[in-house]
Amino acid sequence: MSLSVLILIDVVAILVLTFGLYWPRHRRKSMVVAYLTANIGVAAVASVLSSSSINAGLGLGLFGILSIIRLRSDELDHTEIAYYFGALALGLFAGLGGSLSWATPVMTLAILAALYVGDHPALFPQFRNQIVNLDSAYTDETALVMRLENLLNAKVHHANVRKVDLVNDTTSVDVRYELPRANPRWQSTDTTPAVIGEER
Repeated sequence: MSLSVLILIDVVAILVLTFGLYWPRHRRKSMVVAYLTANIGVAAVASVLSSSSINAGLGLGLFGILSIIRLRSDELDHTEIAYYFGALALGLFAGLGGSLSWATPVMTLAILAALYVGDHPALFPQFRNQIVNLDSAYTDETALVMRLENLLNAKVHHANVRKVDLVNDTTSVDVRYELPRANPRWQSTDTTPAVIGEER
């Protein structure tokens, strides 16, 4: 398969990934430029490495180091990281896929399909994950779960206590919970900390 065809497939795929899947669902503008640039950059460098005497493993290793540094320099959730590596993989397929022939478009479609299904709003719509800061110190897990279920009006599946401050009487907990099915599906899935007060 010629390089021009691979580049065309990559361009279409990254546009679908960025503007067809990611942007309508997450609306984070900074990641749009990250996905587009990472994809095109990886495709360009990989195509150069595949046609030169430079060791391809060395080049891919450098890209791996750079991607880790980039992911550690900003707060990304697991979904955005999945899109990030999807963009990198699509770029690699375009740059190094000359020897893969028909497998390149198949794997490209597989990545897009995985992102489409795995990040679809209809998949587990009632499940949420949030960091909750309570203005009481809880050392009893049963009491904590009961209080969270009353406050969130939801079924708590996992409550991971991050910090209990007995001096300031506060508790910070990472909660994974399921909303009642009667709740609207448009509710936010934001995982930023929420401060919930309690009556004294």
